Amino acid sequence: MDIDPDDVFRDDEDDPENDLLQDRQSSKELVVFLVDASPKMFNITCPGEDQENTSHFHVAVSCIAQSLKVQIINRPYDEIAICFFNTREKKNLQDLNGVYVFNVAEREYLDSLTARFIKEFDRVEESFSKVIGSQYGIVPGSRDNSLYNAIWVAQALLRKGSAKTADKRILLLTNEDDPFGSIKGVTKLDMTRTTLQRAKDAQDLGIAIELLPLSRPNEEFNVSLFYADLIGLDGDELAQFMPLAGERFEDMNKQLRKRMFKKRRVRRISFMIPGGLSIELNTYALIRPSIPGKVTWLDSVTNLPLKAERSLICADTGAIVKEANKRFQTYKNKDITFTTDELSEIKRVSTGNLRLLGFKPLSCLKDYHNLKPSLFVCPSDEEVMGSTCIFIALYRSMIRLKRFAVAFYGSSSRPQLVALVAQEEIIDGGGQIEPPGMHIIYLPYSDDIRPIEELHADTSGVPLATDDQIQKAAALVKRVDLKDFSVCQFSNPALQSHYALVQAMALDEDEMPEIIDETLPDEEGMARPGIAKALEEFKICVYGENYEEEDEKANNVGKKRKQITEEAVNKASYYDWGKLADDGKLKDLTVQELKTYLTANKLTVAGKKEVLINRILTHMGK
Repeated sequence: MDIDPDDVFRDDEDDPENDLLQDRQSSKELVVFLVDASPKMFNITCPGEDQENTSHFHVAVSCIAQSLKVQIINRPYDEIAICFFNTREKKNLQDLNGVYVFNVAEREYLDSLTARFIKEFDRVEESFSKVIGSQYGIVPGSRDNSLYNAIWVAQALLRKGSAKTADKRILLLTNEDDPFGSIKGVTKLDMTRTTLQRAKDAQDLGIAIELLPLSRPNEEFNVSLFYADLIGLDGDELAQFMPLAGERFEDMNKQLRKRMFKKRRVRRISFMIPGGLSIELNTYALIRPSIPGKVTWLDSVTNLPLKAERSLICADTGAIVKEANKRFQTYKNKDITFTTDELSEIKRVSTGNLRLLGFKPLSCLKDYHNLKPSLFVCPSDEEVMGSTCIFIALYRSMIRLKRFAVAFYGSSSRPQLVALVAQEEIIDGGGQIEPPGMHIIYLPYSDDIRPIEELHADTSGVPLATDDQIQKAAALVKRVDLKDFSVCQFSNPALQSHYALVQAMALDEDEMPEIIDETLPDEEGMARPGIAKALEEFKICVYGENYEEEDEKANNVGKKRKQITEEAVNKASYYDWGKLADDGKLKDLTVQELKTYLTANKLTVAGKKEVLINRILTHMGK
């Protein structure tokens, strides 16, 4: 198969007109939500999550509110603005009719999310008709064009920031597929033309316009009437738009509270090839563990973040040392001084570049050689032209010969050998499943691979599984094996609970959002006849026919322990343990009386009398 070097490794977000020369690795997103507030958004209803009919306006607002709660956790540095158009009141910097920019005090129109902004937006429907109002902004006999005004306001809000450092998007939510349907003749053509030109001007400035349509009952949103021209859809894209839009809207409304790392370049590195060749690669982190946000120290009075500063003070004079500190090494009774930069240069082993050493068969690379998440690399022609062509030649040869490359890579503090494994592109159902490129796998040091220590060198006296037990266990494992398992299919319940608690505290919510623990066993699946039979056969084979009786005996032991604990609680309630501890009279009690307290509080009862008393005092915090 012929590979086009100008297309196969191109990033999905790269502008094809710029041939990969424009840097599209954005540091943050600037998003403006344009929400249609015409009476039709309130009149037309659709089934909600509780199966009751609800207005399209409620669906749109609820969808955005849920998205904001996720956004403030996922991407707290992104900036958001919300504009309603087809409104009675107007509130925007351009003073245009029919456009109302929702905001709260002490916040710019386009700014980072705050808890107050989200709380106020959650209640926007309660006062919308009174404070903002709804009316048709495009009517016969009037030259007002609320959609044109809304795009103009959104474009003005997105002027801040460069298109090279931020992704700029306008998300339009409406159920009106033909906004100029009530206008006739030359006026309609003129208003359509000016609106499309305004949208094109915004797109020329690097602003993407995306449509989230809401279909009316028994009538699908016809994007080809107007919005196909506004957002630039044609051919196959037009035919596939509605199904994809439906999936996106559903995902936006139900997405989990978890960190979603955008496809961003980790860093740009040089790949040094023997013979004086050097090409440029972009590295990407495909999978990384999600962790809660870092702890931020706040001022107890102002609640503002604290900034830590460190100063060096002279031990002799007490003055603050402003000169750069130096290190020294004593050699032959002399102190040899080093600056920080000189010491860093001495310790530098690797330059941070990727240096090719050779190739080995793929069979030499074992699963246990992969110690930590790999990096994914693709070529880039931004700094070194021709990098893509050289990379493809190397990529093709490695796949054909079934080899992987061994290279030297790493930081100055931890240089190490890595394996470059070529990955072929996988396409299924018209979409890309796996992209073409190479994985950088960090190889272990010799000390990282240790021989397996046998726990029982002598197997005499150690129970060994019989062949029948091994077969039954294998059959059970085969039954419960998850097909096409991926760690991405399950969210971390601890993280979800953490984010839910943060959300409830920040928004003063009475109830914490419900968290579904997807890691719990599937009881319904485990009860299927095939699995239940395999499990029963495994139990009988390992534990014998009478394992239920043994379980019953174990339950009886547990009940007896519970009964002993309850009796100890009752006996311990007769004593005022706090007063006894304060008066120093615990030593007057018998060992058996002291053990009643320990048993009631599920503490260890072993030890002499002095040990028991100290254990009680520690438990009471005395």
